[in-house]
Amino acid sequence: MGAYGLLKDAMQQDQLDGLVAFVTVAEEKGFSAAAVRLGVSASAVSQTVRTLEQRLGAVLFNRTTRSVNLTEAGQRYYERVQPALELLTDASQALVRDSGQPGGLLRINVPRAAYLIVLRPILRRFMEAYPDITVEMQVESHLVDIVAQGYDAGIRFGHLVEKDMVALRVGPPLSTHIIASPKYLEHRGVPRHPHDLMDHECINFRFPTTGQIERWEFARGDESFQLLVKGRLIVNDASVLVRSALDGLGIANMINGYIEPLLARGRLVRILEDWSPALPHLHLYYPSRRVPAKLRALIDYLNIAVASNPK
Repeated sequence: MGAYGLLKDAMQQDQLDGLVAFVTVAEEKGFSAAAVRLGVSASAVSQTVRTLEQRLGAVLFNRTTRSVNLTEAGQRYYERVQPALELLTDASQALVRDSGQPGGLLRINVPRAAYLIVLRPILRRFMEAYPDITVEMQVESHLVDIVAQGYDAGIRFGHLVEKDMVALRVGPPLSTHIIASPKYLEHRGVPRHPHDLMDHECINFRFPTTGQIERWEFARGDESFQLLVKGRLIVNDASVLVRSALDGLGIANMINGYIEPLLARGRLVRILEDWSPALPHLHLYYPSRRVPAKLRALIDYLNIAVASNPK
């Protein structure tokens, strides 16, 4: 957990929030980077700093589209505030050490893709680091009201998250992969253009939540379009889709996070690579900036993963 995160867990007064946000923006030289460090949205950090500026009657930052820098008044204020916050942070860290590690039941609602792409890579290390935290994952595709159903957080594609939630990007950049087994491609040939798929056996996916057949999306340069591909096999489960492609039953369309080991071992082959569009990022979301320690611990682990997979 970051030092200022510990401090915020211990003391949540609005004025202290403003000081923590101010110092973090000054050190990160930007609102977005400060938001990642604090585990809140960039807009929340910006509003907190503006409230502090209004309270002080002084402009603390020069803001442009390219940079955020301290004003002369902001620099003087930083030089006085930062050491005081550091002392408070030391006290907070000592309190956490004396109180033990975060613990309790951490309930998360995720679709299967989010588990495989975001949580699975960090879950073992996270649970080893926090033996007093019990993780309960509800894996389901449809959106739920995480507050009404008692979840601490959820993970979904960013455009699906309600605007009143705090949302943080998690996981690697995503794109679609068109894949097939070497046996299938040897028998049927390799498509060179998306429209060639209309002459192939494609494995269609029916969304469990809507009942609709997935349209395959393609993009290259300024050109983008969708195809409703042909195929005699329709499934509604991603693991069955991958298994069917491995068995040589046709060409499949998958998110990249599912299949990297199979591609690396040559059991599946990626085709039409230059036509793969980027997908929206997955986001962890939760209802309040006042984050319990058990969720803060998970956010810190996910932030490390994001830092190793930049945009």
